[in-house]
Amino acid sequence: MEVVQTGDSILDELVRKWLSWDKNENTRKEITDLARQKNVKELQKRLGERMEFGTAGLRARMGAGNSMMNDLTIIQTAQGLAKYVLKAEPDVVKKGIVLGYDGRHNSDKWALISAAVYINEGIPVYLFSKMCPTPYVPFAILHFGATCGVMVTASHNPKDDNGYKVVVFKLIVSPIDKGISKAIEDNLEPLESSWDTSRVKSSALCKDPYQEALKAYNAGLSSLCFHKDQNANSKLRIVYTAMHGVGFPYALQAFKAFNLAEPIPVTEQVDPDPEFPTVKYPNPEEGKGALTLAMQTADAANSPFIIANDPDADRMAIAEKLPNGGWKIFTGNEIGALLGYWLWISYQNQAKKAPASDVYMLASTVSSKILHSMAKKEGFRFEETLTGFKWMGNRSDELIKQGKTVLFAFEEAIGYMCGTMVLDKDGVSAAVVMAEFASHLYAKGMTVEKQLEAVYGKYGYHLSSNSYFICHEPSIIRRLFEELRNYKGQGKYPDSCGPYKIDTVRDLTAGYDSTTPDNKPVLPVSKSSQMITFGFANGCVATLRTSGTEPKIKYYTEHCPDPSKGLDKAGAEQELQDIVKNIKIHFFQPEKFGLIPRPDA
Repeated sequence: MEVVQTGDSILDELVRKWLSWDKNENTRKEITDLARQKNVKELQKRLGERMEFGTAGLRARMGAGNSMMNDLTIIQTAQGLAKYVLKAEPDVVKKGIVLGYDGRHNSDKWALISAAVYINEGIPVYLFSKMCPTPYVPFAILHFGATCGVMVTASHNPKDDNGYKVVVFKLIVSPIDKGISKAIEDNLEPLESSWDTSRVKSSALCKDPYQEALKAYNAGLSSLCFHKDQNANSKLRIVYTAMHGVGFPYALQAFKAFNLAEPIPVTEQVDPDPEFPTVKYPNPEEGKGALTLAMQTADAANSPFIIANDPDADRMAIAEKLPNGGWKIFTGNEIGALLGYWLWISYQNQAKKAPASDVYMLASTVSSKILHSMAKKEGFRFEETLTGFKWMGNRSDELIKQGKTVLFAFEEAIGYMCGTMVLDKDGVSAAVVMAEFASHLYAKGMTVEKQLEAVYGKYGYHLSSNSYFICHEPSIIRRLFEELRNYKGQGKYPDSCGPYKIDTVRDLTAGYDSTTPDNKPVLPVSKSSQMITFGFANGCVATLRTSGTEPKIKYYTEHCPDPSKGLDKAGAEQELQDIVKNIKIHFFQPEKFGLIPRPDA
């Protein structure tokens, strides 16, 4: 092995160890070249820090080094996870692990490498033979009775990223995440056998779940289909985009299961392409910039309705043609209101059903409270959880085991769980449920936008404004939030934001809630992520939090105007935008902290 040195003894040892362990010539060359160039700063960034195993696994840029996604760090992660699961769930040697992958660079290879690691430990694997949507992994875990699963995906992140999403139904929160992290740290040296994938697919411990999972998934969709006979006569033609991801063939099967006509594909985006050539950000949540080609396709086909999945098809977005020729892109909260309403009224029309008091819907704490308003009026139960479907999926599992019925769960970041076939967000089932709802509305001469207005007219307007700033420096993010915690002096949070009075504060990082008798939050506290919620005197609620997967500081605001106070929808919208403006000026202070505004979508 060639000896390359930077002059920094600690760094030279890290370089030596990397080159002695890594067998991928491309990533070896990256480290070797950096060492020859004596690029200490870049080497320290790549080798001196490890990716943190969080509550959803790993997500980072692809490249050489401990802080990036590559063959070696995948082997290390798989080795650690295997040891942890064998100790925590010994039955894994009977039940197995599900492995899926999307269409990104290296995803298929890293699923295969993972399979080799698990098989070497005597763990059976269900390795998908084709790229699949992320929700197929949690579905397959339940269907095959597996212990857990891994999906190699970075979802809607930029093309240079990839990830290792670990799916279990015992939450990956402390101490489980720390236990997995320690197991990874204790098993960093790659075994020779971990590099050998040649015998994976011929192993008796490797099964291909693709055909059975596909058939069972689409059969299970029948529980979400309420108008199968009428669907065959629908005149609504829907445009669908897979956003260069894996969703299209699975969406076709789902539409077929619902007896709906095939959607019109956005041909430029229908096949998986890890370069994502037509979009800057392969995320339909970004709005018009991501849906431009879909709108052009719909205009050409005279279609008034668009459904979009993100690249791993666990999220879903919609847009509708307006009378003026433009397009309305629905927010995640608006789609949540629509799907919640549709699933409730469809459930009510079923012959056999549980009493409303045994029916549940859930939403994350940063999502709209529209389901709460529905629940108060309709009599079903609503629960709020922390952000992330791991919380809602786990809580749904608990409720099911108590004999309860869970109809729906959602988060504002266009993530939806329709029914409990998949205890995670599922863009495929959400797409076909929305397609049936839209077809039902259009058959009655309605539009989706008019239906949304009717929902708000019945349950009250829930106006929201959500966005984010980009910040790549964790130290700056920490300083911003610490300033908020000491805004009016040591340990004193802000009591106003510009002219708007703040009545309540909940800090799920520091463990403070001004609304409880002991000032301790009801929801779990996590010191590893930043999250503060402000309740304004006028009823507006604003949450500031960091993203767990991207370098973003996000804000979520919602205003539910009280008609008795003389504030109509237009007035409330104006007030909400002014509150957001003041939050940016007084709380984010983007110029002071060097924050980058959200790119124009």
